[in-house]
Amino acid sequence: MDIGVYFFPTHYAIDLTELAVELEQRGFESLLTCEHTHIPASRKTPFPAGGEVPKQYYHTYDPFVALSFAAAVTKTLKIGTGICLVPQHDPFNLAKSVASVDRLSGGRFIFGIGGGWNVDEMENHGVTYNNRFKVLRETILAAKQLWTEEQGEYHGEFVDFDPAFCSPKPLQSPHPPILLGGETDYTLRRVVEYCDGWFPRGPIDMVDGFARLRRIAYAAGRDMATLSTTIFRAEPDAAALQKYRDAGVDRVLLEMPSKDRDTCLKTLDSYMPLLA
Repeated sequence: MDIGVYFFPTHYAIDLTELAVELEQRGFESLLTCEHTHIPASRKTPFPAGGEVPKQYYHTYDPFVALSFAAAVTKTLKIGTGICLVPQHDPFNLAKSVASVDRLSGGRFIFGIGGGWNVDEMENHGVTYNNRFKVLRETILAAKQLWTEEQGEYHGEFVDFDPAFCSPKPLQSPHPPILLGGETDYTLRRVVEYCDGWFPRGPIDMVDGFARLRRIAYAAGRDMATLSTTIFRAEPDAAALQKYRDAGVDRVLLEMPSKDRDTCLKTLDSYMPLLA
């Protein structure tokens, strides 16, 4: 089981390039960055965890720009989004950003995706809460066409275009792995239909989780061997990680706080015994 971290990169946290180098040198497998394009001042949407929206949510770097810097100073560290709010992106720009970072990194990109929770934020992008997963699905299916076809085309309710050239193509074939966040059976059906992996939040009972995923995959005729599992916000505890490992989880992501250099390096020091 691989161990990586997720991180809200901001201008006041440890420099992303230094963090990426530290992770690679210490033996971590991956660095995934979170995304919010903006936080509306209206604040009509309650924060899911309760209380105020954390400070770092307001200050997150663009994930593709930030990850290009991380890729430039590393050689083996996998980099990715955890998560990219797909409904808030134009499908052509998104397909080009993913393909560009994947190719420039030497095929190290992981495409973690989600529908989002902030209604105000997505509405600013012209997406309604009830339609967000329909838009996500069509954007991903359209991107696959642009990545895998010389002239991709897609005709849906929300994304609709005739044959078009879109390059570069991703280095990974047929495209970077697409991991969908969420825990419900609705999420699992979407994973099985058009994704390459499941990206639930911890803590979670993965014995039950795998039972549900197998049932849905079997009903759809999807081979479980084609699906990976990554735990977002895994508990930094050896016993908890062992349960995930025993269940068959492929990757766990530990939290890297959006704090100063010394705090982040001390956090990495505390995680080192878990790599063993």
